[in-house]
Amino acid sequence: MFTLIQQAPLSARIGMLIILVNLLTIFLAPQIAPYGETELIGDVWAPMSSEHILGTDQLGRDMFTRVIYGARNTISIALAIVCLSFAVGCSCGLLAATLGGWVDQALGRFVDIIMAFPTLIFALMVLSVMGTSIPTLIVVIAILDSTRVFRVSRAVAMDIEVMDFVEVARLRGEGLWWVMRNEILPNTMPPLIAEFGLRFCFVFLFISSLSFLGLGIQPPTADWGSMVRENAGAISFGIYSPMYPAAAIALLTIGVNLVVDWMLNRSSLLRA
Repeated sequence: MFTLIQQAPLSARIGMLIILVNLLTIFLAPQIAPYGETELIGDVWAPMSSEHILGTDQLGRDMFTRVIYGARNTISIALAIVCLSFAVGCSCGLLAATLGGWVDQALGRFVDIIMAFPTLIFALMVLSVMGTSIPTLIVVIAILDSTRVFRVSRAVAMDIEVMDFVEVARLRGEGLWWVMRNEILPNTMPPLIAEFGLRFCFVFLFISSLSFLGLGIQPPTADWGSMVRENAGAISFGIYSPMYPAAAIALLTIGVNLVVDWMLNRSSLLRA
């Protein structure tokens, strides 16, 4: 692992550092944050000071503390969504590519129906009916995102499914699940890992967009998207409170993309 990091270009190392800082923030949020997540400790939109590094928000809560807890909430939920969407999308994609026939057609047409609706509008419609609790948010976005994962995993698996080593495994009498787990899945990992990073960026930004519209993570839980919305009025007074969570969103997205780009280039060179 250390050798792999040494071989990475500077851009990828910067991306890894950004991701590492955010991961440490997730696990150490209560130790890093100077105040409680919902604690009122000052005036509304107070300027930066020694007590409040980034000032306060629209209710007088410490902005630095809210950004830290926002990282834990937003990133954790995004990871849960991406993991669930990949579990569903990859399983269905590999199954469709391996079995083919009516299974492939049925899964493909179902995915086409879901993808026919604009993602944001469909999510807003479902969440407005089912509510905006965190479990509902995770399940709804994961199902919508799994359609994209299905397309990618199916396309990659279909290229591998016709190769000789897969045919040899079938001729040996290996079962369907054995072939999928031991022959097809390991060979689809490089593009799927890169896709995982890209889907995380999309989900991360999508959650922030929903929170900005008021249907994502609900107050008083700290979330970067809702923090931008709640403090947007500060811009009119020359106060930059909404810029801090917006910058955190942009920085993490850039960091993940830097690592994903390096992984894609590396996997392409290895295949060549």
